[in-house]
Amino acid sequence: MKLFDRARSLMNNGKQVALVRVARVSGSAPREEGAMMLVTDTGIAGSIGGGTLEWKAMAEAQRLLRSGGMQSLLRYSLGPDLGQCCGGRVEVSTEILDASGIGRLATDASEPQRTILLFGAGHVGRSLVLLLAQLPFAITWCDPRPGAFPAVVPGNVTLRGDEDSQALLADAPMGSIVLVMTHSHALDLAIVDASLRNPAVAVTGLIGSATKRARFEKRLAEAGVDRQRVDSLICPIGIGGIRSKRPEAIAISTAAQLVALDESLKLGEACPTMVPHTGSAAS
Repeated sequence: MKLFDRARSLMNNGKQVALVRVARVSGSAPREEGAMMLVTDTGIAGSIGGGTLEWKAMAEAQRLLRSGGMQSLLRYSLGPDLGQCCGGRVEVSTEILDASGIGRLATDASEPQRTILLFGAGHVGRSLVLLLAQLPFAITWCDPRPGAFPAVVPGNVTLRGDEDSQALLADAPMGSIVLVMTHSHALDLAIVDASLRNPAVAVTGLIGSATKRARFEKRLAEAGVDRQRVDSLICPIGIGGIRSKRPEAIAISTAAQLVALDESLKLGEACPTMVPHTGSAAS
């Protein structure tokens, strides 16, 4: 559940809620500017980095809740003040949420998210969707097979059972990431071909072995797909160092890669070259 939804639910149930936000960072710190958590008299949701900083911030928020205060701004030098060796300085703002505060939180929560088009609802796809539920991605999950999807999916997932993957790709927002892991090599090839031809797609990833990549490269080149786009194809998917072929392990490796890709794209950097994940030769 997003922080906005959690805050609204708590307030609708009569709870007072404090919003704690990392307002400014100088040097090294556990979380970036804008990181948020909610605090009530009984607990927290979200995180501003853990450790003593988070414990102090929670204590300050609960002090405000008890005293009837409305807001505060505290500054910490992480080393001298808190004994944390990050070495930076952090400003932490705290406000007791009311209707206007909820409105601002809703605006923050509506910031654009990276779109991921995930083709295939097999074992790896199902495991990956559960992991991505915790990350700031908007996922369109595609599989034309009847009954392919689980009965319940995370809130950031939109299900599409369309047969026409080309049409889905044509509507991809700029900067999308496409992951291909269907039940069919022929379908994989058609989706990868369309994805690589679409300039709105920033990254295309394909589950499979180095052998599968070589075969696809040959066929894509024969079909006239731009050589640079073919070279950019990530296959195998996932970060290096994980040898397990368990679907859950491949999903974890791929989720980590997606975080790195998303960060690089946001910074306008070239996407990082990943060490191939030897366990992803699932098809």
